[in-house]
Amino acid sequence: MVTTESNAYEGLYQGERAIWLTYGRYEAAVLPEIGGNLIAFRDTDKQYRFLHEPTPEEMESFKEKPIIHGIPVLFPPNRYEDGKFPWNGKCYEFPVNEPSTGNHLHGFLHNIPWSVEHFGADKAASRVTLVQKVDAEHPVYRYFPHEFTIRLSYTLSELGLQQQVAVRNDGGESMPCLLAFHTSINAPFATGSTAADYRFTMTTGQRWELNERMLPTGRYQELTPDEERMKSTGISPFFEAMDNHYTAVPQQGRNRMELTDTRAGVTLVYDVGTAFKHWMIWNNNATEGFFCPEPQINLVNAPSVQLPSEQIGLFALEPGEIWEASGRLYCISRA
Repeated sequence: MVTTESNAYEGLYQGERAIWLTYGRYEAAVLPEIGGNLIAFRDTDKQYRFLHEPTPEEMESFKEKPIIHGIPVLFPPNRYEDGKFPWNGKCYEFPVNEPSTGNHLHGFLHNIPWSVEHFGADKAASRVTLVQKVDAEHPVYRYFPHEFTIRLSYTLSELGLQQQVAVRNDGGESMPCLLAFHTSINAPFATGSTAADYRFTMTTGQRWELNERMLPTGRYQELTPDEERMKSTGISPFFEAMDNHYTAVPQQGRNRMELTDTRAGVTLVYDVGTAFKHWMIWNNNATEGFFCPEPQINLVNAPSVQLPSEQIGLFALEPGEIWEASGRLYCISRA
């Protein structure tokens, strides 16, 4: 009987502490000290690198601002007007860290250390679990005064890379649950292909109108013909500059982005699960190389938007309650 080699071990990624997972032709690496970022997912047989990894020359800038590489965790995600966050009659104040808009951007968990709770491997898979436990002594509590635990698990197997996230309210008051992943996908991801070989689709619905500060107006915009192709027949990830916000509308029971390399005849599927009600998509001003399809629980600036909670994805976790979701990155051969 042929067995598939799997392993989980502590090592280095460009000089940084990493937990490496291997399973057959797949390998992945997560950086506990840099936001729990899943920085690499690769097919070593076919030399595919699916995620946008920093070059050695980019490592210092990546560590200073770990947003456009790998899979950063955003909690709470995206922009909040003037750094204000109203909740249950209180108003939290976040630092204004985007001077160009006067907003707070991307939360507090993508650039701080996470604890490694467990890693290991068996014949079925290799896996790692990281944890962020926030209490009154935690630096995040100053801005987001709730006690909670986030567990982030990655599992590598013949089914590709599974991601599972769980948020538990450990405190005595209801807390808002707002989260996203700033997932950065290579296009091209295959050696020998170019960006012109790539087409993608995404289970987007309506496009939110954003004002000059990149905050939702509460209205929708009419989709262009190219945006209609984005959710149906497919289009280049770089067809125009995108920093766009959409509702998520699952198709055939799945909420996903699919990126096809037409030369290699392979499709990368990023199935994020139906718990994420919104998508952001950013493509670095249509610069070929990578783009970011970002699954998001909530509408940007949700606590300050006067629309129904279900529509904007703003909901509470009561004491002891848990919200969780799982997603997966995997490949389908189209040859």
